[in-house]
Amino acid sequence: MKEIVTLNKKEQRRLMVLNQMETGSLTGEQAARVLDLSLRQVRRLTASYRRDGAAGLAHGNRGIKPHHTLDEGLKRQVVELAQGKYAGFNTQHFTESLREREGISLSRSSVRRILLTAGIKSPKRRRSPKHRSRRERYPQEGMLLQLDGSPHDWLEGRGPSFTLIGAIDDATGKVPYAFFQEQENSAGYFLLLREIVARYGIPLALYHDQHTIFDVPKNELESIGEQLEGRKKFTQFGRLLNELGITSISAKSPQAKGRIERLWETFQDRLVSELRLAGTRNMEEANKVLADYLPLFNREFQVAPKEPGLAYRKIGNDFLPDKYFCFKDRRVVGGDNVVRFNGERLQIMPSDGRISYAHARVEVHQRLDDILAIYYQGQYLPTKPAPKEAPLQRVQTTTPDLLLTEKANRISHKPAPNHPWRTPFKTTVK
Repeated sequence: MKEIVTLNKKEQRRLMVLNQMETGSLTGEQAARVLDLSLRQVRRLTASYRRDGAAGLAHGNRGIKPHHTLDEGLKRQVVELAQGKYAGFNTQHFTESLREREGISLSRSSVRRILLTAGIKSPKRRRSPKHRSRRERYPQEGMLLQLDGSPHDWLEGRGPSFTLIGAIDDATGKVPYAFFQEQENSAGYFLLLREIVARYGIPLALYHDQHTIFDVPKNELESIGEQLEGRKKFTQFGRLLNELGITSISAKSPQAKGRIERLWETFQDRLVSELRLAGTRNMEEANKVLADYLPLFNREFQVAPKEPGLAYRKIGNDFLPDKYFCFKDRRVVGGDNVVRFNGERLQIMPSDGRISYAHARVEVHQRLDDILAIYYQGQYLPTKPAPKEAPLQRVQTTTPDLLLTEKANRISHKPAPNHPWRTPFKTTVK
């Protein structure tokens, strides 16, 4: 009887990459980068995979509650020693001192977790600069896409300036999709990735800069408590990548994403000339010229990958793009079953035998066409526009002419000179 192994989305992606390693298509370093893991972790996963097959990739503690934890008194003792006697010790040195001098035997990770929970960080250490070298391309198309935006005077003064949003495949130098829009924003990258997924499938990893579209600002990162609980904050685009199982890799410098930077240099030369040749004067015309030019560019500059085939993960017939490529926010339903979102009011209708959703926490999806949809625990809820509140109805039903007429007919009540309100208050001093 065959054993059924259930793998989640992350483990399935690991299985695909490890298979690439086994066939020699990927090195350990490349696999670690795609999976966003250390080389040591990749080697450990490879050993488990070779020993137990796909079952070796499933986490052994899945669904099991931890049987032990550290005593709270011991934690307080460690914190007091770190703040007093051993203040300034780095984590490794402090762990060794606890074991050798205090008789407290704890692992470095346990000590580090205790200190982080108490808000104590290890002192920074100066590290020697790393040697930089050009890395090899990834071997298969769809394994890694670099994406970016390029604001530029694409029409050379013949029309407005706008931004080119695009992606380039690391293995082949192919541009799977690109388009012009007014400025670089999250919606633009949603449209870019949606088109790529529809045409080719889901890529394994995306390489991008550290723009707040992709990464949460440092001052908004998770608290220590959230980190220990495994809760991670995402931007809207980061949330999309997490839901699709795409590894997000941030470049530390513009030079690190040199492939797409060189693409912009080429486009700012050749594409600008194509736009000039076509006499383009607005963004709509520019997108038409770009759509015709991309196949020509790919034939000229695309290179053959080391490994044939596509690493894109195909989407099934049950894949609903609108459920992923949208902006998601949480709201609490009002007592009248109305959800307020960005000035809109949506009335939730009874569904599946449930009459009321009052005070329930729901998820509001704002799609790229600005249509709003509400979901409760993953289930779509039918809605309709709610009646406007009375103050808004009064404002809309009162015309400007009526307001002017009422103001003109208003009787002025100006107090007389001898009115008590105009008489200063006098006090009698006895």
